[in-house]
Amino acid sequence: MKRPILAFLIFIAMAVVIVLVPVRPAKAGSGATPSALSLASVSLGDDTDDATSELMARYCRKKGGEVDVREPYFNTNDDNPANWLRLSGKRRFCKFTSPDGSRIHLWLNTMYTEAPSLAALAYYAKEPLATGCNGNPASCYCSQIGGSDLFGGINANGGGWVQMSDPVDTVLEACIFPDMSTIDSWGLTYHSAGIVRGRNLKNVLRFADPYTK
Repeated sequence: MKRPILAFLIFIAMAVVIVLVPVRPAKAGSGATPSALSLASVSLGDDTDDATSELMARYCRKKGGEVDVREPYFNTNDDNPANWLRLSGKRRFCKFTSPDGSRIHLWLNTMYTEAPSLAALAYYAKEPLATGCNGNPASCYCSQIGGSDLFGGINANGGGWVQMSDPVDTVLEACIFPDMSTIDSWGLTYHSAGIVRGRNLKNVLRFADPYTK
């Protein structure tokens, strides 16, 4: 009877060891070459320093755009910028300006990736603005199609992506989608009505319009 009992005790000990020994988590993408342009690699924070970002910046300029480095701020509805709250991070946007002075901004990553993104799909789809929107129609439209440009939810403080040296669009309303793809809310809203601001992004986005096929 001793041998079966001993074997049983050894089995129990091995089971305890298996449960208690931590397993090293597998790293996503291990063993494969990561794509720096994949939306899966997008960082929420500072995206201005890596080599891939500079590659995207050159592409922006080649397409006739201008690179804007913008920082997130809360309380931008206050008339005194000294009272604005600087938040963490910064992003590079590609800004296109048309001869009539209208503009459109989009995040460099959104512009350059060849993979589908929610921002690009929203631009191409041109879903009509819903009736019953109150207040800012661009912000309402952004929320309607699954994005958000609200800093702290619906409130009187406001917020946006700021470039203090830009007297025209000092505070940019940027519609950010769950996949982090980003495009300015007003340009997106105008385009839904067939109005092109800045430049037609169909000739800029590397992800081709899937609705024309």
